[in-house]
Amino acid sequence: MDSRGAASLLKDSIPVTDFSASGSFEGHDLLRRGFTSVRSELLPSHPLELSEKNFQLNQDKTNFATLRNIQGLHAPLKLQMELRAVKQAQRLPFLHSSNMAVDTLRGNDECIGFEDILNDPSQSEVMGEPHMMMEYKLGLL
Repeated sequence: MDSRGAASLLKDSIPVTDFSASGSFEGHDLLRRGFTSVRSELLPSHPLELSEKNFQLNQDKTNFATLRNIQGLHAPLKLQMELRAVKQAQRLPFLHSSNMAVDTLRGNDECIGFEDILNDPSQSEVMGEPHMMMEYKLGLL
C-alpha cells in the first residue's frame, strides 16, 4: 500500500468548508467541528483512536508479510502493483465509485461492513459542483 496511508486515498475528496465564505469574521462551526481545545488537537481522545485510524494500513502490512513468508517476495510485490494500478483508474471526482476492484484484491468483496450500509451515496447530503471539483483536482483553483 502507499506509504502515505489513508491520506492518499482521500485526495479526490474536497471538504465542504473550503468553498464557504472565509475571512477574519468567520466564526468556528460548532456543528461540524465541535468544541475546540488545545489538548484535543494534540492528543487522541481515546487510546484506540490511533490504532483505528491505521487499521487498514496495519492489516495490509500483516497480509503482505504473511504472503511474503508463504509465497516469496514476488507475491506481495505483484499485489501492491495491482492495487496501485487499480487505484489510479478513477471516476470523475463528483461521481461515486464503489472501488470494487480494490475490495476484490484485498479480499473484502464478500464482507459486509459499516461503510456498506451507512455510506450510501444516494443518501449523501453534500453534492459538489462538478466543474469546481474538477478544477480543484486538476490544481486550477
